[in-house]
Amino acid sequence: MQVMNSENNAAVAEEENKDSNTSLYIILKTDEEDARPVYISGNFNSWRTQDKEFMMEKIGSNSYHYKFPHEFNYPVELLYKFTKGDWSEVEIDSEGNRTENRSTTMHTGVKEEHVARWRKNWLPFKQSFLPQVQLISDEFEIPQLNKTRKIWALLPHDYDNSGESYPVMYLQDAQNLFNEAAEFGNWEIDKKLAVMSEYKIGKIIVIAVEHAEEDRIKEYNVGKTVLGKGQGKKYIRFVTDTLKPFVDQHFRTKPEREFTGIGGSSLGGLISIFSGLRNPEVYGKLMIFSPSLWVVPELKIDSKSEDLEDTKIYLYAGGDESKTMIQHITKFQNDLVSNHFVADKSNINLSINREGKHTETFWSDEFPKAIEWLFFQTK
Repeated sequence: MQVMNSENNAAVAEEENKDSNTSLYIILKTDEEDARPVYISGNFNSWRTQDKEFMMEKIGSNSYHYKFPHEFNYPVELLYKFTKGDWSEVEIDSEGNRTENRSTTMHTGVKEEHVARWRKNWLPFKQSFLPQVQLISDEFEIPQLNKTRKIWALLPHDYDNSGESYPVMYLQDAQNLFNEAAEFGNWEIDKKLAVMSEYKIGKIIVIAVEHAEEDRIKEYNVGKTVLGKGQGKKYIRFVTDTLKPFVDQHFRTKPEREFTGIGGSSLGGLISIFSGLRNPEVYGKLMIFSPSLWVVPELKIDSKSEDLEDTKIYLYAGGDESKTMIQHITKFQNDLVSNHFVADKSNINLSINREGKHTETFWSDEFPKAIEWLFFQTK
């Protein structure tokens, strides 16, 4: 989009003033130069953050404007925020704090606004909103595999004072979820949950199960595949039949399937798929990032289970992961629909980042979007 010079700016201002009796103009100035477009999101478009109808036009350095159509149906009070196309990139103040909704009852005229900073990948975060990280056990027994494992619980920051019960998400590969010393980086789910909690959309319990190091491939592999014979069925029984009952007994959870999710990335995403397919009466939410579907070219989807109308599945893939990643995950999405595992197609959210690589950095960015859509977004 062409950036206008000062002469063009003056022409825009003159045009705005001329039409201000019949339309509302919003003029935005920002303190940060950023090439990404700016969108207005509000109670007039269901708070959609990348609605092309409400993309602002750049009219100068750090300057944007938007003209509402003459026939626009205004709410009595217009509520809105500015974003760079996602809640992870929403406006914040100069100190990094969240901003409250902007509002106006104007339906005509010119309204000038200002944004100091933008969030980047849901950061910065506030320490006071960080989840309570609790080590459930250094050696939690896995009777199905005759092993033990380290397991963590991330509880909402105000868990001890709230008395509330919470949805639960079971995640694989705990070593890479919130460990600052992780070899390949981490998802920073503690920081992301802190920001989400500040926006009142991240109050869940996360149960993080560490992987089995050298036996990770075996435990996350079900049956005979290209990786050999796996122990995935036993691992799934552990999470479903042993760990979940323990968690429901010792924490204030909402144990029903519509409040219970399971997820992971790569092989952790694959075992989460199998967990959901084999136990749909337990897991109503699946969070599947970059799953290793190449391991099971002919994945069988059983659609015999009943009452699955509210199953929600968030799928993510990066275009720079492998030559077949997007092909595999798109086929998986189509198979879920054609086999009626998910009754409503709108309950599958396929997110593709064409620049995405097979790394924790991209899964970190996707995590809060998936949690928000799975647990806190209604149709």
